[in-house]
Amino acid sequence: MSRQSVVERKTNETDIKLSFEVDGEGQSNLETGVPFLTHMLDLFTKHGQFNLTVNANGDTEIDDHHTTEDIGICLGQALREALGDKKGIKRYGNAFVPMDEALAQVVIDLSNRPHFELKGEFPSSRVGTFDTELVHEFLWKLALEARMNLHVIVHYGTNTHHMIEAVFKALGRALDEATIVDPRVKGVPSTKGML
Repeated sequence: MSRQSVVERKTNETDIKLSFEVDGEGQSNLETGVPFLTHMLDLFTKHGQFNLTVNANGDTEIDDHHTTEDIGICLGQALREALGDKKGIKRYGNAFVPMDEALAQVVIDLSNRPHFELKGEFPSSRVGTFDTELVHEFLWKLALEARMNLHVIVHYGTNTHHMIEAVFKALGRALDEATIVDPRVKGVPSTKGML
């Protein structure tokens, strides 16, 4: 059974079509209109061994906020739909990723109880034209719509690009671990009997 989903979102601010495949090959086809986000999603996809296609048109002439936020919403919805009832998955994922002087950690619980924590400070408010506060916005909307518990810790670093890159690589690897189907898991991995 293929674990994939297509989500479309059209508002007065953005027009997005996104397809996501959990059991992919690390292939991405990304047209986000936000170059730094495109770079980060490409890393996420490659390191998570997902397949991701994004076609987004947004009001980037204002800024990147609406497009970044809405892609996070769509990716979260697509992930949730692709995982279905979550039977047999490992549920939890944890990944540390170094990027030169930076070290990031991402811990995930696909619990159906959305929560988001981000610990760490980025030294710069911008990377190129990208506002670094949008990292929080993207990840929070992803966690909310996927209904997952997402903890992101940037342990240290001095280069903001490196720090954010480590986060997105770790996000891909932690999510890959959490979504793996474990043949030992019967039903859903919860004593409640559901997630």
